Amino acid sequence: MTAARKTTWPRLAWKAGAAVSLVLLLATAWTVGPALYHRWRTYPRQAAAIAAWARQRQPLPPPEGWQERVGACHLHSLLSHDSAVRLEEILAAAKAARLDFLLMADHADKGRADYSRQWVGSREGVRFVRGFEMKHGFMPWGLPAGTILNTSEEPRALARRIAGRGGLLFFAHCEEDRLWDLPELTGMEIYNIHADFKGTPLYRVLPEILLNARQYPDLTLRLIFTRPEPLLRRWDAVSIRRPIAGIAGNDAHQNSGLQGLCTTSNTFRLATTGPRETLAEWPLNGLTRPLLQLCCGPLQTNTPLFRFEGDRYETMLRFVNTHLWVRNDSEEALLEALRQGRALVVFSHLADARGFRFGATWPAESGQKRFWMGDRARWAPGATIEAQSPLPCRFTLLRDGEVVGRREGVHWQVAADRPGRYRVEAELSLLGEWVPWVYANPLSLEADAPSARR
Repeated sequence: MTAARKTTWPRLAWKAGAAVSLVLLLATAWTVGPALYHRWRTYPRQAAAIAAWARQRQPLPPPEGWQERVGACHLHSLLSHDSAVRLEEILAAAKAARLDFLLMADHADKGRADYSRQWVGSREGVRFVRGFEMKHGFMPWGLPAGTILNTSEEPRALARRIAGRGGLLFFAHCEEDRLWDLPELTGMEIYNIHADFKGTPLYRVLPEILLNARQYPDLTLRLIFTRPEPLLRRWDAVSIRRPIAGIAGNDAHQNSGLQGLCTTSNTFRLATTGPRETLAEWPLNGLTRPLLQLCCGPLQTNTPLFRFEGDRYETMLRFVNTHLWVRNDSEEALLEALRQGRALVVFSHLADARGFRFGATWPAESGQKRFWMGDRARWAPGATIEAQSPLPCRFTLLRDGEVVGRREGVHWQVAADRPGRYRVEAELSLLGEWVPWVYANPLSLEADAPSARR
């Protein structure tokens, strides 16, 4: 009996150890397996498809009299409490992403949005426009130097004050409740990167950041992407009643990465990048210190042993962009394009959409000129909607929020058989899946002569 017990316990211990190992192996595979599959299979194939698009692209000039400018909206710097990125770093990231303008949106400091604190004007070919993100989703641009807004002010009164000083009021984070009936409202975000981040579980993002963000930054960020259908429906519903411009919200902070540091208290700290927030901390001893040194090299106090950025500024600026049609390079021209809705929202990490066109024409005998996105014109029989792309894509035409037609190709003309607010979307086929690429702002063809636009 005693001998049987002696042989039973080792077997039980072995089985228990095997079971624990199997559980750990399955947990590891469940956690990092998708990220490894993306690294070895999905991302290389997607990267090859994107590179092929770049080679296939046929440049298109903007319409006569217009210039196309590409930029990013809703950006945070060290002036915001949740970002530590200097303006010089933001400028370098914008140049690397080939951008022409940046519309800043720092958080107010102690309830005050002080427009004298930010950069303004063109620096090394990149134009900075001052702006803040405030309560109720307010994101005003175009206010004169010296303006100070109080975020605790009643929102409707604040909107009147912004408009009274010549500012443009946009809404950020339109997935949340907003005052959609504000007459001073100029536009809204129809996509926001940070909103996608909020809807993605950490266990899904963390392995991707650690394993793939360095080699495939754009495609790793794309993992969080979801089609902004609720925002598009909101945009269409509001646009039927009144003109409202649609833009992309980059919402860049560079504060969603991870870094490891040795502290003066002889501990190892896992913290976020940007404004440093401790996630976990472990003591170092005679076993853990040599192991950490073996993995990370010399241990220097408060110097990052490793650093992974989940939202590098350059990547955030390159992921999605707002294209504006302007008459010249001034800030006034940019703001006027925003006011009129002469804008495209483009997921630029897929392909460059410079030259993409959307407009309407009339028969030559009607004597009417061509109209473009952002225009309001009186509808006439024979009106034709036209879209043109530098890449083969799938066009989708919507009238008053309802799909009225689809066509694949680089050029599409279709009859506008009745008045309505028309807009076009373009998708690219990525490994057999149609994915959003371009959202053009609407063109309004009205039954009666259009009233003056705000």
